[in-house]
Amino acid sequence: MKALVTGGAGFIGSHLVDALVARDFEVTVLDNLEPRVHGAQGHPQLPPNVKFGQGDVRDKAAWEAVLPGIDLVFHQAAYQDYMWDYSKFFHTNVVGTSLLYEVIREKKIPVRKVIVASSQAVYGEGQYDCKVHGKILPGARSQEQLSRGEWELQCPECREPMTNRLLSESHANPYNQYALSKYSQEIAALRLGLANRIPTTALRYSITQGPRQSPYNTYSGICRIFTQRLLAGDSPVVYEDGNQLRDYVHIDDVVSANLHVALDDRANFEAFNVGSGRGTTVLEYAATLAKILGSDIKPVVPGKFRVGDNRHSVSDIQKLQTLGWKPTRDLILIMRDYADWLRASGRSLTGYLEADLQMEKMGVVCGVC
Repeated sequence: MKALVTGGAGFIGSHLVDALVARDFEVTVLDNLEPRVHGAQGHPQLPPNVKFGQGDVRDKAAWEAVLPGIDLVFHQAAYQDYMWDYSKFFHTNVVGTSLLYEVIREKKIPVRKVIVASSQAVYGEGQYDCKVHGKILPGARSQEQLSRGEWELQCPECREPMTNRLLSESHANPYNQYALSKYSQEIAALRLGLANRIPTTALRYSITQGPRQSPYNTYSGICRIFTQRLLAGDSPVVYEDGNQLRDYVHIDDVVSANLHVALDDRANFEAFNVGSGRGTTVLEYAATLAKILGSDIKPVVPGKFRVGDNRHSVSDIQKLQTLGWKPTRDLILIMRDYADWLRASGRSLTGYLEADLQMEKMGVVCGVC
């Protein structure tokens, strides 16, 4: 069987490539080698016999070059960042995905299935319970609220504190540019797939972490940033008050989810959460990581925040579990695997400095007034 992995030179994509090769798939990779993700590397390091096409998913000709003969498409390529270049999010994530289906239809390519990488970001500020008003889908916290250091969400009706719920696939509520583009992408994929009888599944990843996570990308999360800081002898910088909850999932569990839905027709034309189903505060994360690295450096909490961040995000993973998938790797393993890879890679441990300066300069990171 022949598989195409878009973004196959990147973090999640490269692990998928390895897993497919191990299962005797003939694999083709399409990747544009975006410098903000890959740095200044040349030809990517891929397993022997993997075909590589350097191209952009926004380019129809790039799809036409790699799709003929393909049975399965694992569409991992995406633009993700905190920057304000709104159109790039939609051109890459939505238009690029639409071109995939356009070329399949025009060229009559008998693709058996498409698996699209979506994101937990589609839930926006998430799903909450108010003691008085029940289930609430809150709007995004305003920059004015965050500037006052008011981190938690209140019921829009009675202004009382609310309790976050596990995120269910049934209610998406995106607000920032990345989230909006990912939700638009998965709707386009699922509905164009249905219209063209191309089985399609969307996977909403929680914060995916592990070896090969880009040391350059400003969006790649606290595993990269905190590990680099601690190994360089610097304090992790915690946004807001550090009590925000996040759901972290090991790259191997994300790969197994992709392979699972690729071969299960019950997943067709559905969206599924892929996560651990467990919440960890940022402060807990920092303390655990420092212990694993043998560091006594404490995080600093300067009262800064990232514009567009949500407060709490922990996914309900029962829907995918009913198909027989489950996560098997914990947060400790995530941290150890990434730290071991980073040490062995010989990469610079100061990449966070440029990312921090860039986000401050662009107004992505702001401080409490």
